[in-house]
Amino acid sequence: MKNKRLIIILAAMSVLLLIPFIAMQFTDEVNWTFRDFAIMGVLLYGTGLLCELVLRKVKTVQNRILICGVVVIVFLLIWAELAVGIFGTPFAGS
Repeated sequence: MKNKRLIIILAAMSVLLLIPFIAMQFTDEVNWTFRDFAIMGVLLYGTGLLCELVLRKVKTVQNRILICGVVVIVFLLIWAELAVGIFGTPFAGS
């Protein structure tokens, strides 16, 4: 069961990473470089694998939800910062 869940998580992250690649074939509005795909791959797979680690190691359901929620929120904040620069760091995308 644990390995099946890991495969599902990795497949879902791969599908999410394919969305901009497929969009690039049909429109000029999406213009990602290899660097963009690499960074998003690290973020997506890192988030997915970290949530899988939490699901395997943390015993109580309440703590699993809390920790995975924090991981997802951190992912979204990093993603937003890299995309549009909501915090104004040197890594901002705008």
